[in-house]
Order: sequence, then C-alpha cells, then structure tokens
Amino acid sequence: MTGPLDSELFASCGTVRPPIQVGGKWDAQIIFCLLGGARRFSEIQVPMRHVAPKVLTESLRTMERDGFVSRTVHSESPRHVTYALTSLGYTLRQPLQAACEWSQQHLSEVIESRQQHETGLARRA
Repeated sequence: MTGPLDSELFASCGTVRPPIQVGGKWDAQIIFCLLGGARRFSEIQVPMRHVAPKVLTESLRTMERDGFVSRTVHSESPRHVTYALTSLGYTLRQPLQAACEWSQQHLSEVIESRQQHETGLARRA
C-alpha cells in the first residue's frame, strides 16, 4: 500500500457531473484512489469528502458487483475492510486517464454549453 491519499486529489474536478464516465458518477474517482493498492473506506473518503458516505458505499458495492473492485474483510482485531481494484478495474486506468485529460482541457466548454442549454430551456417554459 502506498502513502495516504491527497485530500485535494479531486479539487480541480468540482462536483460537476463528468462528461465522460464509466459506471456511476463517482467510479472514476474511486478507481484513481485505488490505483496505488488496497484502501480502507476512510482512506477513500479523504479526497472524496464531497460524496456522502452512503453514496460512496453504494458506489463501491456497485463497482464490486460489476467486477471492478474487490472487497476484503480482515479478521484481525480490530476487524476492517479494504477495497482494491480487480484486474478488470485496472484495465480502466488508461481510458479514464485519457478522459480526465480531455475533461481538464474541455470541462469549462461543457459547463458553458450546459448553462446555455438550461437558459434556453428556461426561456421556453
């Protein structure tokens, strides 16, 4: 396992729905959190503090169901759970990295387009 996750890992992403995503809204960020190895839930929460614990739990369960994440219960005292990427989950690294780079370059354009669209819809109503 690598060092702690940076609490500002996703600061530049904001809470805007990503224009490109795999699975759920938060899956890409969870995948980036797990690239360095298995993590406890509390470790994943640090850079994802803007996501409610219930939503993060649901996302992890869905990712486990889809085969992207494995969940391991450790029986030592105190008992704890870790999450790790599966081999299938690791295959998403390159496409998500490309999507992240694209988003960094074009997210402001997407947001502007969304705002113009919403303004246009409001005028029609």
